[in-house]
Amino acid sequence: MKKVNVIGLGYIGLPTALMLASHGVEVVGTDYNQSLVQTLQAGKTTFEEKGLDELFGHALDAGIRFSNEYETCGFYIVAVPTPYDPDTKQIDASYVVNAVKTVLEHCEEEAIVVVESTVSPGTMDRFVRPIVAAQKKHVHLVHAPERIIPGNMVYELLHNSRTIGADSPEIAEQVGAVYSTFCEGEIVLTDIRTAEMTKVVENTFRDINIAFANELCKICRRDNMDVNEIIRIANKHPRVNILSPGPGVGGHCISVDPWFLVGDYPEEAKLIHQARLVNDSMPAFVVERIESIAKERGVSDFSRIGLYGLTYKENVDDTRESPTLQLLEHVKKSGKKMPFCVYDPYVTRDLVEGQMHDFDAFLDAVDFVVILVAHQEIRDSLSRLNGKIVLDTRRVCEDDSVYRL
Repeated sequence: MKKVNVIGLGYIGLPTALMLASHGVEVVGTDYNQSLVQTLQAGKTTFEEKGLDELFGHALDAGIRFSNEYETCGFYIVAVPTPYDPDTKQIDASYVVNAVKTVLEHCEEEAIVVVESTVSPGTMDRFVRPIVAAQKKHVHLVHAPERIIPGNMVYELLHNSRTIGADSPEIAEQVGAVYSTFCEGEIVLTDIRTAEMTKVVENTFRDINIAFANELCKICRRDNMDVNEIIRIANKHPRVNILSPGPGVGGHCISVDPWFLVGDYPEEAKLIHQARLVNDSMPAFVVERIESIAKERGVSDFSRIGLYGLTYKENVDDTRESPTLQLLEHVKKSGKKMPFCVYDPYVTRDLVEGQMHDFDAFLDAVDFVVILVAHQEIRDSLSRLNGKIVLDTRRVCEDDSVYRL
């Protein structure tokens, strides 16, 4: 099996490198972050994830190496960030471009360069192929978008279907053979642009469905209807499956990828754009609910209001595009005087003003708890909320006395 150099050791690159290594592939993981690489070289993982430490141990036993330098080899997997420009809503492909440029300085002739980073349709043609053409080194470009989610990465790497987009069936089959060393799901071979579009469409579909639930929530709140009861009854129809409303959409997939289509196809992506606006408006909607409940219950000291949860989803330490962080940014920009207490068991570093690091101290400090993330900790501690005002944005509490969106 060829040596594989995985470029970018974040939430996608590291698990992918570990999975390959633990299944018999010679792997070198590369990242420019010296501190991150030193941590990995010392035998420690850089984020919390179910099953990751065990996988890391298997990969170390198999001989995985970590470096700040690119390897000279014939197979690369690029797993670097792909943010979007907040003004134009178009992809910022600079991380991918710079990674591929550096790969071209080190790679063997006829090397295979797989981009796992999620990109907008046409990114490989517009940004990556010109770099390859300018270098006059012949390499094979492939797009194999990641399809895993924090909190269940190890399982999904093993079992989820994968898409391999390449210029020729032969190269697609070669890449598929590498991924099949660990992937037990179906490996679908296609062209590059189809692979690009498929990944963005998957996350856009989910974003639109969430937006429908959130818009229903706003409609029902306006006329004092119970959105959760309405959804429960509507979902008894055999062809209806409405999701639950929530405080917003976070993470680096669902909250980002639809903007690629909005940015590139502004005249066509009207529904997608509106769904993004609805979901982005939810943190501000939560603030309105907090203010309304505080007024109703006579709470004037906002320092006695606690926000539970800083991550973008339950039982992970990933805060990217977190609805709570969006909420706090909205409060800051609006100039509202809301000195909340904030707590999350998975976020041990100081991230925001008012953050606390002890659950007991957090509960003692507040009279009004806003549940923004459904961590298992809060699910196991609902009895400790007795006597407090509770706004449950995640359907954690069964008690009808709590407030909901």
